[in-house]
Formats: sequence, C-alpha cells, structure tokens
Amino acid sequence: MRDLTVLSGSSHPRLAQAICERLGVPLGSCTLSKFSNKETNVEVRESVREQDVFIIQSGCGNVNDNFMELLIMIAACKTASARKVTAVLPCFPYARQTETPYRRVGNMSVSREATSLTVQRPDVAYAGPSGVSSAYKQWTARSGTLMANMLTAAGADHIITMDLHDPQFQGFFDVPVDNLHSQPLMIKYIKEKIPNYQEAVIVTPDAGGAKRATLIADKLNMDFALVHKERRIAAGSELILVGDVRDRVCILVDDIADTSFTITRAAALLTKSGATKIYALITHGILSGDAVERIRASSIDEVVVGNSVPQEEHVERAGGKLKVFDVAGVFAEAVRRIHNGESVSFLFDQTPY
Repeated sequence: MRDLTVLSGSSHPRLAQAICERLGVPLGSCTLSKFSNKETNVEVRESVREQDVFIIQSGCGNVNDNFMELLIMIAACKTASARKVTAVLPCFPYARQTETPYRRVGNMSVSREATSLTVQRPDVAYAGPSGVSSAYKQWTARSGTLMANMLTAAGADHIITMDLHDPQFQGFFDVPVDNLHSQPLMIKYIKEKIPNYQEAVIVTPDAGGAKRATLIADKLNMDFALVHKERRIAAGSELILVGDVRDRVCILVDDIADTSFTITRAAALLTKSGATKIYALITHGILSGDAVERIRASSIDEVVVGNSVPQEEHVERAGGKLKVFDVAGVFAEAVRRIHNGESVSFLFDQTPY
C-alpha cells in the first residue's frame, strides 16, 4: 500500500510485526531508547512526510513509560510533516479508571449531589482553615479525559483500540475513535475449540460485562448466566449466581483479567453450583502480579486471552491452562480499511481474515 507507514513502540513489537505481515508492508524504522536519567528518546529513521502513519503501542508493561513514548512518537511524526497520525492502542491504558469520583470504602457513608460528592466518616474529622471541624471529603483523581487530552495534544488524528472497559470512554476524545470488538474472534474460538458448545452456558463474571456476554450468547443461541456482586460495606462483597449451570459447561467472558480475582472467584462459585467444566475468554490478559498462579490454582480448566498484550511469559508460567487467540488480523484489517477510506463497522460482526 502506498503512503502508509507503520511504526511500533516498545510495548508489543511482536504484535506490530504480525500486523505488518498481514498488511504486506515492512515495519517502519525507529530507534527507541532511554537517556541516563530515564527520559525517553525517540528517533524516526525514515521519512514520514505526507505519509499515513499508524503507531502501535499497547497499554501494558511499564504503562507510564510506554504511554509517554507513544506521545513523543506522535509528536515526532507530526513535526516531520506526516499527513495523518493514528495511535493504535490494542489495550487502552487507564481505561479502567472511570470518571466515577469515588469508591465506597470501609464503613463510610456516601452522599452524592448533582455535581459533587461528599464522603462522610463519623470517626474522622477534618479541621479547616478556621480550625472548625467539618466532614471529611475523599476525592479520587479522574484520568479518562486526561489520557484523551494528552493524545490529541501530542497530535493524534485518530485512535484505534479494542474492547474499551467503558465504551463511553470514546466520548472524551475530539478525534475519531474506532473501538474494535473481540466478540467475532471469541465466537470463532467457541465454535472451533469447545466441543458441544451449544449445550454450554455463557457467563459474565460481573454485571459490567453483561452486554458483551449476552451478545455472544445471542449470536450462538446459547443460555446466559450472570455472577452478580452484592456489595456489603462492612463484610466486603458476596457473589450471587443468576442462572442455572448445574451439569453444564460454563464459558466466562470478560474484557480484562488483571489480578484474576474476579474470574477465579466467579469460577469457584460456578464449581460450587455444579458446573462440569469452566472456560474463560478474556480480551486483555494483563495478568499482573500473582494472577497466573491464581489461575493455575483455580477451578478454571482453560483461560483463553487475546494477544493485545504480550503473552509468551504468561503461557510458560500457566502450566497448559492458558491459550491465546490472535487479534493481529482485526487490527491489520482496520488499518487497511482506514487507510483506504473504507468502512470499519464491517469488523464489528465479521472475521474476514
């Protein structure tokens, strides 16, 4: 393809190479390094003047360093007179930190106004400037709009990502955002790899992912169940299963597995409720800390994750429980369509690769 340059950040070069192979174009040359004081240095080694540039950088690993590297790469390409710069973030960083300005903690009582929040604890007093005690206020920083503003300020003209934790995140941007879906890839995996999948049950491990899971259940004409988290301020939270899974194979579907607490707790409840086998299909298998060990010790029989973040180390540690489905084809087709001015919505329901 003419006038197309694909560059890779340091977070996931293997995925960038796979995308280029699908497109039939060479990966662009750039040097990424650190100065002795850990500042990021970017050198674009080829001309991008009047080129349509796609920079692939996933939100994983050293997230903050990788995001800063992406910003500098975008700015460098704009300075070098690129016609258009598209940031391709297979796993979008900070997407889990929604704009909700609080968390319910301990035995705090929460009151919400139209535009503000007050968190009151009867056992904590705050002495204001006048020395008069008043209700304690706890504020949580918001990162959604900040990420969007930084990308657009750096010069990004377009954003491509996959399975945003909160689709409303797209509204923070003043530039086009294509939020690709992994559901077609999950449906393909279920049809090809899970025996007698028609008799299985699609399960969402929390209410937030219900829409994603029900879409898959509807397309495959399968039953659906929900693991609902009932919040109890004093004693933590209790999981409740809505649906019948006894003597059935269960397929957990979620967008992100970070610590893996959510899917392993849901799996324990499904096993207790009589499930015979449990699969888990996850778009972004971040699997930080002891997540892989937690999966190995759980009642989940197989976890299937996308390679939106590097999975080689996770697969080695998982003892055969971890499988990977490839998202490179989806992103390659999206890049091709955007570069040629074609519709991207076709990818939301089809897997033409």
